[in-house]
Amino acid sequence: MQQAQQPKNKRWNSIIPIDGPKRIALDTFLIIFGSFVMAIAFNLFLVPNQIASGGVSGISILVQEAWGVEPAYTQWALNIPLFIAGYLILGRQYGVRSLLGSFMLPFFVYLTDTWAVPTSNPLLASIFGGIGVGLGIGIVYRGRGSTGGLTILAQIIQKFSGLRLSLCVMLLDGTVIILAGWVLSLENSLFALISLYVTGKVIDSVEMGFGTSKVAYIISEQTESISKAILDDLDRGLTKLSAQGGYTDDDRTVLMVVVAQNEITRLKALVRSVDPNAFVTITNAHEVLGEGFTRA
Repeated sequence: MQQAQQPKNKRWNSIIPIDGPKRIALDTFLIIFGSFVMAIAFNLFLVPNQIASGGVSGISILVQEAWGVEPAYTQWALNIPLFIAGYLILGRQYGVRSLLGSFMLPFFVYLTDTWAVPTSNPLLASIFGGIGVGLGIGIVYRGRGSTGGLTILAQIIQKFSGLRLSLCVMLLDGTVIILAGWVLSLENSLFALISLYVTGKVIDSVEMGFGTSKVAYIISEQTESISKAILDDLDRGLTKLSAQGGYTDDDRTVLMVVVAQNEITRLKALVRSVDPNAFVTITNAHEVLGEGFTRA
């Protein structure tokens, strides 16, 4: 496989060092802002509609319903000991960033608990609450942080049981939702499942990026001409992959090029103008890191 060729006119995005002061400041901002977004979604949608969609936040709703304790206090009471346990059992990866998220989320929940509630429809609340919580968690993850909670407990269980982390998280969230069916109602637990599902999808979208780039694989007898057209006219780099025909066993070159969504039409036109018989496969790339794309 040949190394990717670079276009003549380089297009650099701003570069943020992985562990420099700017990166640390950005991470801190993302963790705080993500916690704030989560708290808003929690107080505006989940709490007033009693949707306990897993995690320490879900437990805090159940505790409020059963004993009248404010959710922020329950979250602090659970997050801090879980953080300490994670630090002692799992190691230093639960450092300042995780402690910051574990503290700031309940803090913002406390500050926003009197904000006006936009809807009393539990279906709308489960959907938009899930979107808000997922968006907040995704932003926190972008800042290489954590809001603590049952994720730490899941990792502790994984360490001693050998179970997959996703299974441990699912078991803990499932337990909270089952408790919601008992403490609140079966209908509430069903809405909680909807919210949990939406949260997971939004987290994936935020972590992988909302924008969708395209990856094109091009097979042609005129790879050099197509390469020149892509480098000069489209101003994109490309990679030459060594391949072998499945029917003929002939050696051939496959071009791989990553382009933005709005460049795919130009790419197809360029390839068609050089070789109308070229075989082109185009797939989605949810996140692209590198020159001409995301740099951080």
